[in-house]
Amino acid sequence: MPFTFTRRALAAAAFALVAPLALAGGVSVRFDAGDPAGSPFPSNRYTVFDGSQNTLRRVALPQPDCVLRPNDCADVAVLNQLDGFSTQPRITVPFTGDIDPASVSSDTIYLVSLGDTLSGRGYGTRVGINQIVWDPASKTLAFESDALLQQHTRYLLVVTDGVHDAQGRPLKARGWGRVLGDRGDHGDQGDDADRGDDRDRDDAGDRQELRTALQSLHRGRRHIVAASVFTTQSISADLVKIEHRIQASTPAPVDFVIGSSGGAAVRALFPLAAVQGMVFNRETGTAPAFTPSPLPLGALGVVPGAIASVAYGRFASADYETAAKFIPATGTLTGQPQPQGTNQLIVQVFLPAGPKPAGGWPVMLFGHGFTDSMYGAPWTVASVMASAGIATVSLNVVGHGGGPLGTLAVQEAGSTIVVPAGGRGIDQDGNGRIDSTEGVNAAAPQTLLASRDGLRQTVADYLQLVRQIQAGIDVDGDGSVDLDAGRIYYAGQSFGGIYGPTLTAVEPAIKAAVFNVPGGSVTEIARLSPIFRPLTGLALLQRQPSLLNLAPTPALPVPLNFNENEPLRDQPPVVNTVPGAMAIQAYIDRAQWATQAGNPVAYAPFLRREPLPGIPPRPVIVQFAKGDMTVPNPTASAVIRAGALADRATYFRNDLAFAANNAVGRNPHTFLTNIANPAQVGYAVLAQRQIATFFATGGAVTVDPDGAGPYFEVPIAGPLPETLNFIP
Repeated sequence: MPFTFTRRALAAAAFALVAPLALAGGVSVRFDAGDPAGSPFPSNRYTVFDGSQNTLRRVALPQPDCVLRPNDCADVAVLNQLDGFSTQPRITVPFTGDIDPASVSSDTIYLVSLGDTLSGRGYGTRVGINQIVWDPASKTLAFESDALLQQHTRYLLVVTDGVHDAQGRPLKARGWGRVLGDRGDHGDQGDDADRGDDRDRDDAGDRQELRTALQSLHRGRRHIVAASVFTTQSISADLVKIEHRIQASTPAPVDFVIGSSGGAAVRALFPLAAVQGMVFNRETGTAPAFTPSPLPLGALGVVPGAIASVAYGRFASADYETAAKFIPATGTLTGQPQPQGTNQLIVQVFLPAGPKPAGGWPVMLFGHGFTDSMYGAPWTVASVMASAGIATVSLNVVGHGGGPLGTLAVQEAGSTIVVPAGGRGIDQDGNGRIDSTEGVNAAAPQTLLASRDGLRQTVADYLQLVRQIQAGIDVDGDGSVDLDAGRIYYAGQSFGGIYGPTLTAVEPAIKAAVFNVPGGSVTEIARLSPIFRPLTGLALLQRQPSLLNLAPTPALPVPLNFNENEPLRDQPPVVNTVPGAMAIQAYIDRAQWATQAGNPVAYAPFLRREPLPGIPPRPVIVQFAKGDMTVPNPTASAVIRAGALADRATYFRNDLAFAANNAVGRNPHTFLTNIANPAQVGYAVLAQRQIATFFATGGAVTVDPDGAGPYFEVPIAGPLPETLNFIP
């Protein structure tokens, strides 16, 4: 558990750097200042001053050979635009010899916060380590911080002589004095220190920063043998600025006269009782080519008669992404994200039956999942929400819903109205097809950013939708407001549960939120999920040189196999014996670092524990399921743990449901939305009613969906699950 030193104790502490040890031999930490792998990393040694940033720094990693390692070269260029290091870093410490991994713990290696660079908040907080890997081949120790670190905050990494060498002897402090710029007698510096000093850059400021940090640290029972100072990146800066810009604007009203019938423009408002059918003509190719799919009108009748009508409108939303699907970096302190264009977005609205409240219907913004569209999951939940008097409103995620030429064909008695479907997919790879998620990820050479900015742009679009609701939405054209700007809520499933915490953290108008089967980071989801793991394998295959380290086998013939040999949380240290595993771990860490500003784990603390300035804490529920194979349990636990939300976690025990009736299936990822499965629909409706009650009471009431039944734990009864829990 993290704990906090008192400032009084810190101020009174003695400056004790090096143990009075005999330094003639033994193992020590390496200090090769010219190579990030040759000294403790991360370190502010690999940054430069940048006054436009919250951290006053910008990352400046050395470039590899761009001919031999073009992917690494492109990745470093991406990372060098950030204003600091990851808030969930993989930390590496190289040694001059073998160590005893069993001696590595949060007692012998730890982090101490030196305070937020803007406010000093968090000063003195100590954070332990987890997921420890010792690699004998490179004599390198790797581990993660035990807790999510604060954004734009300086941290001191401390390595003590509580770490022992392979013979059980405490680490030595060789080379340590030279790192601090101390030319006194600290014993034999060793070859590594000499080489590092020869290549050292002009880093007097970094050395002074390290000395000052160590002076503030109290003397413990162990002696410090190595340390580094690093600063974490800003997470929320861009989206907070975008939210402020949107709130300062006065948007044009949402236009619902976007249907076409017989060449005439008509209002795209459809009383459900009059609709005979709806066909989604999804644009799936650039010829153009379309794939028709009848929409399941029966899904809107889970609670018969609850929905009065469905409507479609159009509004403008600033597009902050370039054509290559990334948001250009700007200074996190003084910069402003700039629109690259404008998107005309289609919004889908399900209005409840019955008398409209005086201020309009309460609103649930519902975020759909990966590969889905607003014609999928939102349809499965709208009926239960409408039965509680709540309108369901949704958008397509960036890269989803097919291409922009797709349409809805709505059949009513004697007429067909055609409405633009609002597809946001593109043919990004130029093969003539528009796949279900094509366009959500950044293109080369920014591929390391993956879906970071597709997620952030989706959040920006929902921020604009909130502003449209605040400006007044008149769906039926009668001159009155139909949606209540004072009662806006958010729920999202899967991918919607992933961008949901980000949206809720930066949008104060959202009064309460429910995140169903969320997880983070997306990098970790892909690594741990048997469904998405081949995508990670594909990324490793496409590296130059390839990072795949397992050959195809008769059982697994697809050449996307790999073994990163990285433990889950709270496991004993792993001694790596797998060739290539450390390189895969390093790549995964860089991918997580680059995408951290779109990671729901990074935004979870802002929901309740540490809200952003001017934004109140909000009531939330996190719904997740034991043994989720799509978004594995450790990634959901990461969101809950980062936000201190265990008391807000609803845990669906699919293991018990499966034991009672195996027709529910082994993978419970869609337990909220799977109303087509007779064995699952009862659980789906129960989970939906929990959401409806929560929003109908303004976030005040959280019900246990099955009461005293065993299938839902509210809150989760035991510790957060840190293993996969898949049903075999």
